[in-house]
Order: sequence, then C-alpha cells, then structure tokens
Amino acid sequence: MKILIEKLPKFIFFTGKGGVGKTSMSCAISLALAKKGKKVLLISTDPASNLDEVLETKLKSTPTKIENVENLEAMNINPVVAAHEYKQKMTEPFRGVLPPAAIEQMEEQLSGACTVEIAGFNEFSKYVGDINICEKYDHIVLDTAPTGHTLRLLKLPSAWNSFIEDNTTGSSCLGAVSGLSENKKLYENVVDNLKNPNKTLLILVSRAEKLSLFEASKASKELASQGIKNQHLIINGLFNSKDRDKTAKIFEKQSIDALENIDNNLLSLEKTVIGFYPNGAVGIEALEDIIQNKNPKIIEDVKIKLQNNLENILKDNYSWDSLISDFEKDKNGLIMTMGKGGVGKTTIASNIALSLAKKGHKVLLSTTDPAAHLEYVAKESDNLSIEKIDPILETKKHINEVISQNEGKISDEDMALLKEELSTPCIEEIAVFKAFAKTVAKAKDCFVVLDTAPTGHTLLLLDASEAYHKEVLKNQNGILEEELTSLLPLIKDQKYTKILLVTLAEATPTHEAKDLQEDLKRAGITPFAWVVNRSFVLTNSANNLLCQKALNEIKYIQEIKNSLSSKTLIESYKEV
Repeated sequence: MKILIEKLPKFIFFTGKGGVGKTSMSCAISLALAKKGKKVLLISTDPASNLDEVLETKLKSTPTKIENVENLEAMNINPVVAAHEYKQKMTEPFRGVLPPAAIEQMEEQLSGACTVEIAGFNEFSKYVGDINICEKYDHIVLDTAPTGHTLRLLKLPSAWNSFIEDNTTGSSCLGAVSGLSENKKLYENVVDNLKNPNKTLLILVSRAEKLSLFEASKASKELASQGIKNQHLIINGLFNSKDRDKTAKIFEKQSIDALENIDNNLLSLEKTVIGFYPNGAVGIEALEDIIQNKNPKIIEDVKIKLQNNLENILKDNYSWDSLISDFEKDKNGLIMTMGKGGVGKTTIASNIALSLAKKGHKVLLSTTDPAAHLEYVAKESDNLSIEKIDPILETKKHINEVISQNEGKISDEDMALLKEELSTPCIEEIAVFKAFAKTVAKAKDCFVVLDTAPTGHTLLLLDASEAYHKEVLKNQNGILEEELTSLLPLIKDQKYTKILLVTLAEATPTHEAKDLQEDLKRAGITPFAWVVNRSFVLTNSANNLLCQKALNEIKYIQEIKNSLSSKTLIESYKEV
C-alpha cells in the first residue's frame, strides 16, 4: 500500500461489489494521506455506510473533522435520502395539477436504482466539479464511484427537458434525468476530471473470489469505455493458513484458485494485495495496521469465546430440513432467492431444487444470472429440469422492439437519450421479467426455483395502471399483458410464492438485504425466510483468525434474528 500512496492523484474513486471492503480501503488510504500532511476529504455515497464506525467519528452530510486525526475530514451522502428529496423536487410542480394516482405513479417511477444513482451523483458533483470547493483539499476520496451508465447519461445532449415532455416511449426511469440540465456545466467539469488520468485514479476493490473478481473486471471495462482508464486493483482479504485446520486450508485454496484464473483485463492492472483481517477495519488503530501491512493479532482463548456465544446463536434457528418440509406442504409453488451479488443465491437455489427433486417432486430450476451457470447442479434428472433466461438476449429483444416503434418519430437527440434510457437497470429488469412470466406460471403444476428474482421496484412498476403498464412494457398484442396482470397476484400469494433473502453475516450484505426487504414490503410482499450463507460460525474451525471472524459475524446474525426475520437459516461455510 505504501507504493500506491506515493503516486495518488487529486481524485480517488473506489468501486467494487458489496462487501469487498471498499470503505475499509478508502478509509485506510485517506488516513495514510492525512498522516503525510495532505489535506483530505473522504466522501461515502453508500446508503448503508459504516464510515462513522470505521473512523470512530459521528459524521454528517457536510465535511466533518475526524477526531484525533489531523488533515482528515469525512462526510456521508445518503443517496436514498437524496433520492427522496430529488423525487419531491421532480413531482412537486405537478401536485394539484395531475390526479393523485398519477402522482403516485410518478413517485414509483422515481424509486428505482437510476434515481438513487443520479441523486447521489448530484450531491457529490460539487466536490469534484466545483473549483472553489476542490481547491480546499489536496485529495478527495470517493466511495463509491459512479457507474458507466451515469457517466454516459451525463454526456448526452441537453435535450432532456423536451424529451421528458414529449416522450411516449415508456422508459421506466426517465424522471431521473428531467432535472439535470440545470447542473449541466458542473457535470461536464466532473466528467472531464474523472477522465483525466493526471487528476483521477479509479481503484477497483475485490476479494480473492471468482465472482468478486468477475464483477471488478466488468466494472473496469465499463468505466474504461467511458474514459476512466487510470485504474488500480486492490485484492482485499487474502487469507494464508499456516496450520492444518481443514476449513482454513479450503478457504486458502479457493483464494489461490480464484487468483490463478484472473482474467487478462485485471492482470494488466497494477495491484495492491491486502491480507486477511478477521475483524475488518474498525478504528484508527486497525486502519494503521492495514497501512503498515501488520499481521492481525492472535487472540487467546478465541475458540472458547466463540463456543460461549454459540448457544444464543443456535437458539430457535431454522433448519434446512424444516425449510424443505415447509416447501413440501403445498405440493408445488414458486421459490425465489433474492439478495445482492456474491452472497450465494445460486448455491442456495440449486441446493433447494436438488433437495426437492430427491424427495420425488417435479422441479424446474431457472436462473437469470448470466454468470451463474448453475454449476452447483451436476445434471438434469427425471425430476429436475433446468432452464436459463439470458438477460442480455431478452433486453436486446426488448430494446429493438422499442427503438423500431420510435424510429423516424423522434429527433436524433431524443433517440440518443432513449437508447441510453433503454440501457438502465430498470429496463433490463422489465425485459427479463417479461421472459420469466411464463416460468412463474409453471409453478401451478410443479416446484419452480428461481434465481435471481426481480426487485420490489420492478414489481411495483408492473402493478401500475393499465395505461402506464402498456407504455412501459411496449405490449401491443395483449397476450403478455394478461400474463403479467396475473403474475403479480401470484407473487403476492404467500401460499404460492416463498421468497428467501440470502446474505452474508457482514455489514454491507446484511444492510443491503434489509433495504431489499423494505423494497419488497412496498410491493406488499414479505419474505418467507432469511438465509445467512457461508458463515464461519458453525464450521468448528480451530484456526485463530477464522474463529475471530466467526465472533465478528455474531452481531449481524443477532441483528437479523432479532429485528429482520422470524425464520433464520444459517448455512455454514464449506468447500464449493
């Protein structure tokens, strides 16, 4: 890390999938720069940010001096709060003009990922694009970086307002861009700074895990295509074992295998490797250990401390046998695994499908994850069928339909904006949702296990009025509309549909799953159970560091059991 710190530019952006340690790494680098006498501002845009905890300072939405650290200020920008304020700003002019139902529909349009993205970008743009603010600091560190979609959107021509007013194309998150033109010059400065390699470094953070590295490479390519080519890779939490503990050896081997198969894109980047710290990086002292590359401390009697806590953790736990038995009671139905990337949804879905098939039930296992490959299922059998819904193909088909319907009817600038809007997460959700509507209906005659499920936001979009429904989905023949109209009631039917929220016993995956649960509840859907996956609590490992990690997991398991779920299943870490 010392080599990396010596050559950092003014702006440092961190990106990577949830739970890889972006906050830890951004805090460590910010602290290291401040210790060198540099004036540093660290900004988090994570709605589940634990920046306060890591830096041991209560933060606000404005720069706050970090206690006991010279030269370092930090702040939290909550994009969810910013999105709420943005939504109010966008809908206020229409209140009293349009009927309440139309306002509610607009608000739901503005509840998706795109609005949160834009609102968060709005908030921190001034710290990257406003010269008067930027000159106060030697370095500005941002966790998390904007996506390639945001950057493409901000480079589009200033036809936004007229496009919104005249649009009949039905893109699901158009409202997110309707108020951007007032900040156009600021955004141009931001994008120019981000693309300047002398001013900006993008740091990709990844675990030494196959899927984590895949996501890092995907983000790297996407952002490089938008001009952010000055990139660096941090591989965080690399575990090495010096004993013969079985779990430790398995954990170590999986890291080695993942790094041996790293793709050429990531291989070409300069890299920094950070060792395994079982308790994360909370507090200034822990951050300094990372900066100095110190070995984690060995805690005496940690195995005993873990055992003493296990009784409470195991009390009233939901078991795998109970889960399968509860599914069997209804003879058929839809089972959906939901959660953020990298938590193991595919593993859980595959194991459920196998368990039900072995008990003699007809099972269809379906996935919309192009990276999953359902590799945990050996093969189809008499009772088990497998299908895949390719989101790329389904989205391309949907986009082509929409573009063909608008070709020659709107201006070139409006068509450019339409094409960008058709590349948003919301559009992919809807396109995929159209494709697996038929799959869901099959659960009337068998068990359908579906990985990955749609978000609550998508469900609400599909529950909108018939006119908006047709507008969004571009349905002209009436057949698909009928399928989707019957689809949502089936998903809301708790006898027909069981939703499992899958998470890891870590801060970010747990709190993102909590947000997802709230999103679903807005659509009138309550998850059936939570699955805490790949937990070290039940491995019976004697490795000191893994026992420390297990102890650290307990607080998140307790949070889930005490306030988030009445049925909590803990799946132990195991070799895959």
